[in-house]
Amino acid sequence: MPELPEVENVRRTLEKLVAGKTVHEVEVFWPKIVKHPQDCREFSRILKGQTIHKIGRKGKYLLFYLDRDVLVSHLRMEGKYGLFQRDEPMDKHTHVVLTFRDGKQLRYRDVRKFGTMHVFPIGTEWDRMPLAGLGPEPFSEAFTPRYLHEKLQKTSRPVKSVLLDQRVVAGIGNIYADEALFRAAIHPAAPGSRLTAKRVQRLHEAILSTLREAVEKGGSTVRSYADSQGNSGRFQWELSVYGREGEPCRRCGRPIEKMKLGGRGTHFCRRCQK
Repeated sequence: MPELPEVENVRRTLEKLVAGKTVHEVEVFWPKIVKHPQDCREFSRILKGQTIHKIGRKGKYLLFYLDRDVLVSHLRMEGKYGLFQRDEPMDKHTHVVLTFRDGKQLRYRDVRKFGTMHVFPIGTEWDRMPLAGLGPEPFSEAFTPRYLHEKLQKTSRPVKSVLLDQRVVAGIGNIYADEALFRAAIHPAAPGSRLTAKRVQRLHEAILSTLREAVEKGGSTVRSYADSQGNSGRFQWELSVYGREGEPCRRCGRPIEKMKLGGRGTHFCRRCQK
C-alpha cells in the first residue's frame, strides 16, 4: 500500500497535471469505489462542471479541491491516477474517469479494486469519516515528541502497532514503521509504555528523517508503485531492513530477521534493536 511518501509524490505530480482543469464528464465503471454519495449518478452530478484548483493530502488520502466540493481518494493497495488523451485505449482496470473540457481524461485504475472515493462540501471534510478518524500528520506541529510519548505511555501494544494506527499518526505504513524503528534502535515488539522519553525523542526524529528522505527520493517502489507521471521511487535502494530478510544488517552485519507482528510482516535486526 502506498504510504505517506508515495502518496505525497502522487499528489505533487498529479497537481501539475490537473490543476485548473474543469470536469466535463464523469464515468464510474466500478460503483463500489464510490462511498459517498453512494449513488454514482449523484457523485457524477456533483463533480461535473467544477474546476480542480489544488490537490491536498492527509496521511494516505488525496484531497482534490474543486469549486465547492472536495474529492477524498484513498489508493489502497494498487490504485493509480494517470492523465490520458480521450482516444487512448482504456484498460480493463480503469474504474473511474474524469473527462475534462480540454478532452483529456484523468483515469483511476485499480487492479485490486480496493480504493475508495468520497465527495463532501468543502469545510465539512474534516468532520466526516474517513478524515475525522485520522491522527495528526507526522510533519504537523501537533505531532511532537511529547504527543507521541503520551500516546505510547497509555498502551502496552507493540510500538510498531501504535505507529501503524492511523488514529495516532496519519500516513505511516509497514515500510516506514520498520525503517524508523531501525534508525531509532527500537525493537518493533517493544511495549509502548516501556519506552522512555529519550527513546521516544529518538523515534520521533527517526520518523521525520525517514519520511523526509523517502519523499525527496520519490517514495519506494517495492512492488508496482509509480507516481502519476509513471516515475518509480528510488528510496527502495536505501531501505535498511524492510524486504531484506536474511541479508546482512548495514550496521552490524547480522542477518535481518522477519516476524509477524499484529498480522503484519515486520523486519528488524535483533542485535541493533532493543
